[in-house]
Amino acid sequence: MSRLPTVARPAPQAGAERLITLRTQFTLVIFLLAFLPNLVLTLSARTATASPALLLWMLLVAALCGVLGYLLSGALLRPLSRLEHELESGRLREVHDDDPAEIRALRLAFTQLLERLRTEQTRRNAFMATLVHDLKTPLIATNHLTQALVNLPLPEQERRDVGQQIASETGRLLALVQQMADAHRFEREDVRVQLAPTDLRALLLGVATRLAPQAAARGIALSVHGAGLGNVDSAVMERAVTNLADNAVRFARNVVELHVTPQGLSVLDDGPGLQAELSDLAQPFNAQPTTIAGQQYTVGTAGLGLFITRRIAEAHGGELRYERRDGSLGLDSPSVTLPASPLPPDQSIPAARALTALSIVLPEVLP
Repeated sequence: MSRLPTVARPAPQAGAERLITLRTQFTLVIFLLAFLPNLVLTLSARTATASPALLLWMLLVAALCGVLGYLLSGALLRPLSRLEHELESGRLREVHDDDPAEIRALRLAFTQLLERLRTEQTRRNAFMATLVHDLKTPLIATNHLTQALVNLPLPEQERRDVGQQIASETGRLLALVQQMADAHRFEREDVRVQLAPTDLRALLLGVATRLAPQAAARGIALSVHGAGLGNVDSAVMERAVTNLADNAVRFARNVVELHVTPQGLSVLDDGPGLQAELSDLAQPFNAQPTTIAGQQYTVGTAGLGLFITRRIAEAHGGELRYERRDGSLGLDSPSVTLPASPLPPDQSIPAARALTALSIVLPEVLP
């Protein structure tokens, strides 16, 4: 049993409601089917002059046909009327034994629609709760740091440290707001991108250059492989690759590789990978905590980056794919390795390693 939201229906024009009901139409059809044969038979057997008794008989037959049509139409439309009343009252019940196949299909369609709406509402509620929390945390930290900076007699070095922390918390806020703006934009079906021939290798080099300090701090070997041209929106596609590469750098053990392939763009890393199906993770709103690349995300925030990347891929006529493979892509193409911090003495990059690959498949990549 489901509780439905109340939906306001526009009132029909005065005098038109009875004429446009399905029962009125059914009644008229049954009336004509029952009355016309009687009329034909009566007229074919009539005398030269119509008698009052004949006219009275025709009126009686017409009345009986009308009543019959009204009763039969009500019986035929009873399952539909019952479904209408259930929807109006906000409670959709189980299938009734006398429901015809069409009403059963309609009831199933309503049930599935309501389930999707309920799931979406639950996800959005969880998302809004988490968004408030995620916004509040850096704001509180920034407020405390600002109060310390203003009210406490801090030495110059400590003031610089506090200022850097404030800048870091502000950066977190801006990143969250940008991610939310992207999620709102790409949640719509009519996403528009400005396609132009783009050097995909240069696009990946730009992403790798921005992530190089973060990779170096973790001792990650970050490299760019392959070359090619693609008809993409460079700014939007760069954002999608950054989402994947940033996640890879944060959770990789030793290696992150950015590849231009004949199929599109791929980000490989030797981290733990996704712990659930990509189709489940790449959603803007999730009601349950989710593990992505070994990281436990709180309710409502999981998958925003993957969702944005998936929608960007779809806006370019492609798709987002995930797989686990042994070793690199094995392409005979030039590569660039960005500087990384040296690995600890007891840690080395294995020759054969299992890599996580998240790929943005594009319609066409030219050499």
